[in-house]
Amino acid sequence: MAEMEPIDREEFRQEARAWLKANFPPALTNVPGLLFQGDAHAAAANADYQLWRQRMTDKGWGVPTWAPRYGGAGLTEAHGKIIGEELTAIGGFNPIRSYGTMMLGPTLLEYGDEAQKLEHLPFIASHERRWCQGFSEPGAGSDLAALQTKCIDMGDHWLISGQKIWTSGADQADWCFVLVRTDTERKQGGISFLLVDMQSEGIEARPIVLISGSTHFCEVFFNDVKVPKGNLVGEVNQGWTIAKRLLQFERNSLSEVKADITPLAPLAHDYLGTDALGRIDSPDLRARMVRNAMRHEAYMATVRRLAAEGKNGGPSHGVSALKNLWSGIIQERAELLVEIMGADGLGWAGDPYSAAEKEATRAWLHSKAFSIYGGSYEVQNNITAKRTLGLPG
Repeated sequence: MAEMEPIDREEFRQEARAWLKANFPPALTNVPGLLFQGDAHAAAANADYQLWRQRMTDKGWGVPTWAPRYGGAGLTEAHGKIIGEELTAIGGFNPIRSYGTMMLGPTLLEYGDEAQKLEHLPFIASHERRWCQGFSEPGAGSDLAALQTKCIDMGDHWLISGQKIWTSGADQADWCFVLVRTDTERKQGGISFLLVDMQSEGIEARPIVLISGSTHFCEVFFNDVKVPKGNLVGEVNQGWTIAKRLLQFERNSLSEVKADITPLAPLAHDYLGTDALGRIDSPDLRARMVRNAMRHEAYMATVRRLAAEGKNGGPSHGVSALKNLWSGIIQERAELLVEIMGADGLGWAGDPYSAAEKEATRAWLHSKAFSIYGGSYEVQNNITAKRTLGLPG
């Protein structure tokens, strides 16, 4: 595809604004983006969501920078940024956003062969094929390279045996990108990257009930699962290199998730009252709310600065620091919200609690995972220390 002419940003912004205004269903305004597979399934019966997904698919704007043959619109990063900004401005969301678009798609664009790209990318771009990530194992969490899921070359196919854990949406996913061990003599150098159909014989996914009450995490068992030879991405034993790049894309996508910045002050006024000057009647709480808001503004400024400094358009090592900043901001906000609500912020079920209060409890509990998934807080600090600051190992 020929390189696009330099864009007139304002002209394209007006075009995007007009198209979104005409095509985004008003009933979906300010509805959270649908990321976890269960949410997507719950929305499947929603006519507005289905209509919005189809319109974005037809336009290629779910993955605007991908080539049209892969389901995208062939636009530049600048185009994509404008589309995202205009979506945010109208309270909209990208209905195509998924693990496929956030992680696997960009990875296949770099490492997949053309047959793999044509087989999978168009279905990711239309959200017709749902993916899960088979990386962590019971004995290989933070030390991912210690994974033991065995993969044997059987001549005309691969044979996988082992277990994965904390696999989001595995019970409802169509496919899984899996790290497997193809060489037991080397650690990082003995890992390969496979694409596995979740309907294959021998796969069992068991949901795990979390403290927040949700069940999007699963443990997955591979019991002598046959995988076609063509499902290997890259070369045998090149999986660690591919996985590191995928994790960069994952952390970049997580760093782009904006912490909920709905003002806390009105809620604090309602639950805690005000002093004679109309201020929240708790100086200490006021100070911590302001600090959280300031941290969010600093985070957003850092995101903009790193984006401006990026020369290749891809994620940099700075995303590890951004991921930690974001998780800290949203965890702190969840704590503040529960504190503001007091005893009402600890509701779980029953009439005494409003829907917002019960949701605040679950969000607070769920936020504890933010500094773990996508690479733990400590792992991200190590990456920042070594690759950004250049400190010795």
